[in-house]
Amino acid sequence: MEHNILGGETDLDAKAIAFNSLAREYDLWFENEGKLIFDIEVRAFQEIMLSLPPPWLEIGVGSGRFARALGIQKGIDPSSELLKIAQSRGIDTCLSSGERCPFQQNSFGTVFIIVTLCFVDSPRLVLKESHRILAPGGNVVLGLVLRESSWGKFYERKKQAEHRFYKHATFYRYNEVVTLLTQAGFSVKKVISTLFQRPQELRDIEFPSEGYDPDAGFTIINAVRK
Repeated sequence: MEHNILGGETDLDAKAIAFNSLAREYDLWFENEGKLIFDIEVRAFQEIMLSLPPPWLEIGVGSGRFARALGIQKGIDPSSELLKIAQSRGIDTCLSSGERCPFQQNSFGTVFIIVTLCFVDSPRLVLKESHRILAPGGNVVLGLVLRESSWGKFYERKKQAEHRFYKHATFYRYNEVVTLLTQAGFSVKKVISTLFQRPQELRDIEFPSEGYDPDAGFTIINAVRK
C-alpha cells in the first residue's frame, strides 16, 4: 500500500523526477551489469542483520531490491515510479523524502539508508530524522560508496560526465559520514567493508571484512542512537 504525503508531482525535485523517468532502467541494472555488485553488497549486510532490532524501515527504498533481499518490510522514497516497483515486491511504501519522514518519534528499531545518502538534499537532516523516528538504542545502517574508494572515484567521473543518475550524486568520505552521524546523535557500532575488486575488473563474489578499509568499494556503517 502506498501513502502519498507529498501532494503531487509538482512537489518533486529534479532527482525524483529523474528517477521517475528512468525507474525501469534503474531497476534492471540490478539484473544486468549490477547483479554481482548487488550480490556482494547483500552478502555484506547479512553479517549484521541478526543483530538489528525491529521494526525496520528503509529510507530511499527505490524499487525495493535491497528491502526484499534483506527482509525490510517498509520503505519510503520520493519517486512514485520506483515505489510502484517496490510495491510489486511486497514492500509497504510511502511517498516521502528522508528529510521529512512521516512517522512519529520512537517508531522503529532500525533505519536503513542504502546507497541513498549521496542522493539526498541534506544528509544532516536525513540522519536527524532517522534519530527522531528511532527508539532509544535503535540502529541506523548506512550502505555507502565512499569518495576515497576506487568505486567512488569511478562514479565521481561519471558525475562529472553528466551521467543520467550520478550527476545528482554527492559522494562523501568516511570521516565526513562519521562526523555527520556524531552530530545527529549516533555512535558508530560496527563497520563492514567489501567490493575490493576495482571497476571493470569485477569477476567474483566476495566475502566482506570487518572494519573500515579505504580500498573497499562498498562500506556499511552500523551506528546506534545515543
